Amino acid sequence: MKKAIYLTLLIGLWPAFVAFRPLYNPPRPTPPNVVLIFMDDLGFGDLGCYGATGYQTPHLDRLASEGIRFTNFLSAQPVCTASRAALLTGCYPNRIGLYGALFPGSKIGINSEETTLAELLKSQGYATAIFGKWHLGDQRPFLPLNHGFDEYVGLPYSNDMWPVDYDGKPVSATSSPKARFTDLPLLRGKGDTLRLIRTLDDQAELTGLLTMQAVDFIKRNRKKPFFLYLAHPMPHVPIAASARFRGRTERGLFGDVITEIDHSVGEVLAALKANKLDKNTLVVFTSDNGPWYNFGNHAGSTSGLREGKGTTYEGGNRIPCLVRWPGVIPAGLVCNALASTIDLLPTIAGRCGAPLPSRKLDGVDLWPLWQGDLTASPRKEFYYYYRKNNLEAVRRGNWKLVLPHPGRTYGAFPVGQNGFPGKTNENNPETLALYDLSRDPGERYDLKDQFPERVAELQQIATAARLDLGDDLTAQKGANTRPAGELP
Repeated sequence: MKKAIYLTLLIGLWPAFVAFRPLYNPPRPTPPNVVLIFMDDLGFGDLGCYGATGYQTPHLDRLASEGIRFTNFLSAQPVCTASRAALLTGCYPNRIGLYGALFPGSKIGINSEETTLAELLKSQGYATAIFGKWHLGDQRPFLPLNHGFDEYVGLPYSNDMWPVDYDGKPVSATSSPKARFTDLPLLRGKGDTLRLIRTLDDQAELTGLLTMQAVDFIKRNRKKPFFLYLAHPMPHVPIAASARFRGRTERGLFGDVITEIDHSVGEVLAALKANKLDKNTLVVFTSDNGPWYNFGNHAGSTSGLREGKGTTYEGGNRIPCLVRWPGVIPAGLVCNALASTIDLLPTIAGRCGAPLPSRKLDGVDLWPLWQGDLTASPRKEFYYYYRKNNLEAVRRGNWKLVLPHPGRTYGAFPVGQNGFPGKTNENNPETLALYDLSRDPGERYDLKDQFPERVAELQQIATAARLDLGDDLTAQKGANTRPAGELP
């Protein structure tokens, strides 16, 4: 009897429930803020959580312990402009016509037809800012405010592109390659010069200045979603630390610089917490490529990986990567799956509800890994490029095939000291070699004769790469490349 009465009441009240159903819908989740911290020439072994010695990185180590630490994370190309183009577009840099490093006054830069991560998030109502190094073209059409950023304070290119010698003194000889440069400008907004960076003491202020800009941006945008791209110009040489951090570590100036950068990360994390944003903010920390090894004690560490910046051996491409989003990304994970900076755009866009560009991307969504499914393998293959469009290596899983090419090597020469570089061989003849990176991350044991089937498999990937993106070494034109932006 009671059941019949309850059923009659439910049927009678159902129209009212339907009419007022919107009142009972749970609120839509707030899209996360995104903080992307991008270092310059920070090596795989340069953080405490990756084995660094002689200094500590407690804030970055905490970031790792509260999120996920990647051990097989790769830059799309081990050099400045190319790596940044890949990061912000989700494409191999060769696909979009940007490779190598642009010099001041270059007539090319990022094409306005490409869609950056900033543009994707801005379309979803995000406030966007970059504080730090840009290096995707220093002419006004190529600068950040024309590519999705609302705010910009930083350097238009690398901090060594200035008329100052390695000892910090102005160059005097017109024969010096640095004599062609003008004073290093610190830009803001659409490209106005905020100040000129003329000395190493001026460089020493950059980390703190950019950190203050980042903290201020977080405070001003605490009530709306934001994308903060903090692109520190160091530890790319010349390195410099502010007086507060100078002389603090056993590792010398390099350790002092990393200690100040670690403090900067701590300030950003503290600002998120003070503004009650840390639980809904995705923080990603990574680097553009490995260390510039010939600068000796002013360069970082690959933690035993082969070679460094400017090479497609693991020391050039493999970089640290930490990702934290409290309550969403499980804490304390270590991920050994293959992943890359080109994967950040699709992964972040997916979490922020931003539709992907219609143009072809090369990045894949890493979300299964970020959720803690360490058995997932969103990325199985990777193309390595360096020296414009020369295909130098390909990889599937832990198998890597190095292709014949003239490449950079640091190994045959003494390293430089105290800011001065040692020599490199820029045309070292590299031969065909196969490496199993699961047991030989240092790429020392060539297995091509033992595993010819693996060589054949990877050569097929190389053929596909050449047809797709081209290869200057074999005079193959790519079918799916797009031009860089170019001034009329």
